[in-house]
Formats: sequence, C-alpha cells, structure tokens
Amino acid sequence: MGNSALKAHLETAQKTGVFQLTGKGLTEFPEDLQKLTSNLRTIDLSNNKIELLPPLIGKFSFLKSLALNNNKLTALPEELCKLKKLETLHLNGNHLRQLPAAFGQLSALKTLSLSGNQLRTVPTQLSGLCHLDVVDLSKNQIQNVPDTVGELQAIELNLNQNQISQISVQISHCPRLKVLRLEENCLELSMLPQSILSDSQISLLAVEGNLFEIKKLRELEGYDKYMERFTATKKKFA
Repeated sequence: MGNSALKAHLETAQKTGVFQLTGKGLTEFPEDLQKLTSNLRTIDLSNNKIELLPPLIGKFSFLKSLALNNNKLTALPEELCKLKKLETLHLNGNHLRQLPAAFGQLSALKTLSLSGNQLRTVPTQLSGLCHLDVVDLSKNQIQNVPDTVGELQAIELNLNQNQISQISVQISHCPRLKVLRLEENCLELSMLPQSILSDSQISLLAVEGNLFEIKKLRELEGYDKYMERFTATKKKFA
C-alpha cells in the first residue's frame, strides 16, 4: 500500500465522507485520517491486521459507522466512547475480551456486532444504550447471561455458538426484545427460564443445538403463549 494510493483514498474520502480500505494488510490505523475528522461519516478498515485503535478515534465526532471486522484488536480505547453520532459498530473476528467502561455513552448506537471475539459475559455496559436494535455476540466464550440483561433495549440478541448454561430470568423483562438466538450452546431445558415463553415480548426463540430435544420445549408451560406471539409476528411479515 503506497503513499500515493493512500492519498487517493483520502481525497475520495474527503468528498464522499466514506473511507474504506479493506484487506490491505494494514498493521495500524492510518494516522492521516486525522485530517478528515470533520468529514468522515463512515470508516471501514475490515480484513486488515490492526492491533490497536488509537485514542484519536474519539475525534471523529460525525462518524456514524465504524467497521473493523477481522483485525487483531485485543482492546478498545475509552476515547471510542466519545462518538455520540455512531450508529453502527462492527468488530467481528477480533480478540476482544471486554468493552471500555464508558461504552454506554455511545448513545446513538443501533447495531453492534461482536461475533467471534473472546467475551465471557454479556457486557453490562449495553444496558445503558436506549437505541440499540441488534446485538450480535455469537461465537464468543459467554457462559452465563447476567441479571443486567433485563435492561437491554435491543430488539434482537444473537448469542449463538457460545457456552451458555445459565440465563437470568430477567431476560424476559427486556422491553423490546423480539428475537433471541441461543443456538449451539450448553443449555439444559431446566435452565431456560419459562417466563421467556409465558411472559416476555420474544416472538422468535432459536434454541436448536442445545442439550435438549426441541420437541421437549413444546411441553413447557407457556409454550402456547409463545406460539401466539410467534404466529402473530409471522402474519405481520407475510
């Protein structure tokens, strides 16, 4: 990746507000992007080898979308949490173990993808984000879903391919949660809170590939209520 090529990308980005440089073997965040802190709405640096996101990321105050899928990030800087306009954050396929403490300040965030990282729990910081629609935490190392999940505002929560064996009953209190994906985890049927079926907003519950047969789910109390929601939702989109 020569300097002239980067310069051309920067010139385009200045006009379009979009900087996309994927699969170029970059090992660090291009410092020259600093010149465009007030221009950029979108940054996509996926499929590179970036290990560190510098604190200057906090200066991109108009940024709406940031994608760093398939890099080598092990941590995120606190400065990231200053991006008050950020709506979409894609960090799939990195080595993240936790989120910055101030992550709940990303008040505009709607879509968060953290699939294929090394998270061990559902980050409590997510509970403060009131515009969150979709959260993808699939393919991590999550073993339990804590009580704080009850405050999550998301419409869809993807927890497929983790190691979950325990879920807080509070998950049925999520005010907007419609889609809950729990495929390929370590759940016994007795560990699935029945209130998810009988007393929640959830109208799509995906639980294939756990430690029970799906037909056993149909014998649980509240399954009829769940099916009513499921069918009503299907009709709406038919």
